[in-house]
Amino acid sequence: MIKVAVIGAGSIGFTRGIVRDLLCVPEFRDSIEFAFTDISARNLAMVYRLCRRDMEANGVRSTLKATTNRREALKGAKYVFCVVRVGGLEAFQHDVDIPLRYGVDQCVGDTLCVGGIMYAQRTIPVLLEFCRDIREVGAPDAMLISHVNPMAMNTWACNKYGGIPMVGLCHGVQHGHAMIAEVLGRLHGDKEIRPQDPNYLFTSAVGINHQTWFVEILYKGRRIRSGELLEAFEKHPHIRQTEKVRIDMLRRFGYFSTESNGHLSEYVPWYRKRPNDIPRWIDLSCWINGETGGYLRVCREGRNWFQTDFPNWLKGEPERYAPERRGAEHGSYIIEALETGRAYRGHFNVVNRGCVANLPTDAIVEVPGYVDRFGLRIPIHGELPLGCAAVCNASISVQRLAVEAAVHGDDALLRQAAMMDPLTGAVCDPPEIWQMIDEMLVAEARWLPQYAAAIRAARRRLAKGPRIPVREGYKGAARVREKTVVEMARHAEEARKMIEAENRATAGASASVSRGRKGKR
Repeated sequence: MIKVAVIGAGSIGFTRGIVRDLLCVPEFRDSIEFAFTDISARNLAMVYRLCRRDMEANGVRSTLKATTNRREALKGAKYVFCVVRVGGLEAFQHDVDIPLRYGVDQCVGDTLCVGGIMYAQRTIPVLLEFCRDIREVGAPDAMLISHVNPMAMNTWACNKYGGIPMVGLCHGVQHGHAMIAEVLGRLHGDKEIRPQDPNYLFTSAVGINHQTWFVEILYKGRRIRSGELLEAFEKHPHIRQTEKVRIDMLRRFGYFSTESNGHLSEYVPWYRKRPNDIPRWIDLSCWINGETGGYLRVCREGRNWFQTDFPNWLKGEPERYAPERRGAEHGSYIIEALETGRAYRGHFNVVNRGCVANLPTDAIVEVPGYVDRFGLRIPIHGELPLGCAAVCNASISVQRLAVEAAVHGDDALLRQAAMMDPLTGAVCDPPEIWQMIDEMLVAEARWLPQYAAAIRAARRRLAKGPRIPVREGYKGAARVREKTVVEMARHAEEARKMIEAENRATAGASASVSRGRKGKR
C-alpha cells in the first residue's frame, strides 16, 4: 500500500478530485491508503463521507481514514497533498478589504499584491511546520505536493527552509493551452478543436507561477508567431471581451500569459491603478475576468451553498473512476510516473537553479518538466524574452522579500515587499503603505505569531495617530453583490456545478488553518 495524505482535506473540490484521479490509475485502485486531515471536524466528516461513498460505489479496495490529528495522518505517508487556506475566509476578507480602503483594488489577492503578500505571511510558517512533521513521521522519501497560493512564495520557503522536496502545482498552463486551442481553431475554421491532442496543439510555457509565458506554440505542427496569435484572440467573439488585459499584454510583450484576466491585472502596475480605468479592462460576466474581490465572493458563496446543499451531494451520482473521468491536475500523474515508470510531461513550480538563465537561480520558476521512476527532471530552457523576464523579475523581488519576512517575522522586509509590489506602488505612497501594513498586522494578528512585537508597535501607532485618510466604505470599481443561499437555491443545479468548478480553484477555503498563540492547529 502507498500512503497518500491530504492536509486541508475539508476542501471538497480538490480532495475529491485527488482521490478520483489517483484511483483512475489501474495499479492504484486497490493499493492506496488515503489519510485525510483538517482542523474542521465538520468539513472533514462531510468530505470523508462523499469520498468513502465514491470508493465503495467503484468497488476499489484502497482504504480511507480521516483524523484531525495531523501527525497521525502523516505517519508513514509517501505523498502529501496540501490544500489549506490559512486563516480561512475571515483572513481573506482582510486581504481584500483593507487594501481597498487605500485604493488597491484586487480581483483575487492570493498571489502577489498586498493580499498575496499577507497570505504568504500566514501560510509559510504553517507550511514549515507541516514540513517538520513530514520529516519526523512521514516516509523517508516523502514528497510534499502543494496546491496552495501564493504558490511561488510558499514553494520558495519550503524548499529553502523545509528540508523536504516540495513541488508546487497549478492548472493555469492547462487553462491557457485550452484557450489558445480555442482561438486558433476558430480562426482557422476547424470543425473539431482538440486541445488534448499534441499533434493538434503543443505548447511550452516558461516563467513564474501566474506569470508564465507561452514561448513555443505548435499548431498542427506549424510554429505560431505572435501576430497570428494576436489576430486569433482579437477575432474571437467572446474571449476578446473577457481577456482584455491578457490580449493587451500579448500585444505589447509578444507572448501570451497563462493566467486569467483578473489574476494578471493585479500583478502589473497598468490596469487597476485608477478606479475609472478598471472597467475598461475587465468583464463582469465571470468573477475571474477581473471583478473586485471576485474570488472572495465566490468562495463565500461556495462555502455557504455547500454547507446547505450537502445532503443533495450525497443523494447525487457517485464519482466514476474511469480514464475519461480523470482530471488534468498534475498530482496524480506525478505519482503514477514515480510508481509505475510511465513518463509524464507537465509544468511544475521548482527552484530555478539556472533552468531559466535570466531569472534568479534561487527563484521558483514554473517550467516544463518530465517525471518517471527516477524522479522529476527539469530541462534547461535558456532565456526568457527580455520583456517577459522583466515582468517576472519585478514579481520575484517582491516574493524574495515576502518569503524572508514571513520566515523571520521581519516587518521591515514585509513593508519593503509591499512597496516593491507593482500595483501597490502604482497606487500608494510609502506612508500609506506603512499605515496599511500596520492595519493588516493588527487585523490578522491571530495568524501572525512571528510578528508579535511588530503588531504591538503597530497598535500603538494606530492608536496614537494621526492617521492618513482612507476611503472608508469603498467597495471597489467593479464589485458584484454576494448571492444569498436563498438566491442560489432558485438555481440549485447551476449553483452546484459552479461550486464544483470554483472549489477546484479554492485550495482549501473550506479547510482553513487557524494559528493559536502556541502555534497549535
